[in-house]
Amino acid sequence: MSFEKLGVFKPLLDAIEDLAYTRPTTIQQRAIPLVLQKKDIFATAQTGTGKTAAFALPILQRLRKHQESKGIRAIILSPTRELSIQIYEDINAYAKYMDIKTDILVGGKDLEKQRKRLKHGTEIVIATPGRLLEHIENGLNLSDVEIFVLDEADRMLDMGFTKDIRKIHPLLPKRHQTLLFSATFSDKVRKLSKLILTKPAFIETAKKNTTVDTINQIAYQVDTARKAELLAYLIGSRNFPQVLVFTRTKASADELAEELKKDGLKVGVIHGDKTKAKRLKTLTQFKEGKFRVLVATDIASRGLDIEELPYVINYELPSISEDYVHRVGRTGRAGREGEAISLIDIYEKYDIKEIEKLIGQKIPKDVVEGFEPDPNIRRKDVDEVKLKAEHKREAKKFVKHKKEPKRVTAKLLKSAKKKRKTTKRDG
Repeated sequence: MSFEKLGVFKPLLDAIEDLAYTRPTTIQQRAIPLVLQKKDIFATAQTGTGKTAAFALPILQRLRKHQESKGIRAIILSPTRELSIQIYEDINAYAKYMDIKTDILVGGKDLEKQRKRLKHGTEIVIATPGRLLEHIENGLNLSDVEIFVLDEADRMLDMGFTKDIRKIHPLLPKRHQTLLFSATFSDKVRKLSKLILTKPAFIETAKKNTTVDTINQIAYQVDTARKAELLAYLIGSRNFPQVLVFTRTKASADELAEELKKDGLKVGVIHGDKTKAKRLKTLTQFKEGKFRVLVATDIASRGLDIEELPYVINYELPSISEDYVHRVGRTGRAGREGEAISLIDIYEKYDIKEIEKLIGQKIPKDVVEGFEPDPNIRRKDVDEVKLKAEHKREAKKFVKHKKEPKRVTAKLLKSAKKKRKTTKRDG
């Protein structure tokens, strides 16, 4: 199957040829014809499978060229500023040989400047829900919107954008096409789909909440105190050229970055306490190879598209199992091979079972020579849990074997008198 056979027209074919796209991915093969047919779509696909092109190419073909008399004709919502920028850059690359205007509306930029740009006319707007709502409240008109896209819908809902989406959707024209793309499948996403989609075509390119087959996954068991040391050893001894490392908290990210710097590694950090401008600058520097290691919290598990990123390391497992799918999806993109490594301590070796249940496969466990876990180290909470359990068992035994005296009631006395009279008469 080729892009030409999917019905993609020449200006787009020339652009994707420049980008060295050869064959459409599964999600592209299934979504592009449906979008061109103006059907609503509910698509679940793993990260790194080419979702952006799956909706961007047919949208560009549908809109074709700039029309002065029209306002915004397509809106693409994404959960983060970083992902919005990535989509914006991709669409501009696809529209290289077309007369189409695109704009991006995200936080961290001057609202008034964005409003002035919009007055000059634009077909496609890529935005985060909160910033789009701000523009709507300042008079942005959506009456010409033909296509509405929710990309990474599950993440938007996890981040609390449900109310914003519910406010935006009724403002769209009654006749418009809605495309919902999600990396994972959840009850929240299903409920939203029922609200905003009309007789949608359902596309599922893989089992729900699974990881890409081209990703080699492994978990190394190690003591908590030696995690940073093992991480630095793996990066150095295996000569990892570029690696994305995930931590669970902002404090862990900062502490780990300092430890890795002591080992002579060039490290960048992104998390929620960093300004958006700082995060974007750090991401750009990482893509350019100025940092060998990027340490991030789950704020970066989506929206990161780093070409040929070979390694993702979970320094700490995520608190939400679904986030594991998004983390490891940063590697093994577009059919390339990648490796996802998890460093698990005595607590996390139980947590990883929940992840395995979610993705429907076992993650191989191993130990790196010289970093074997100390068999004498026990979970601190094990003894407490055991004592509580034993206390409950003892309490149950005591209640079971101890016979409390019956309470003397009027009913009981009456019954006893009847019994005595009956005995005498029978004797």
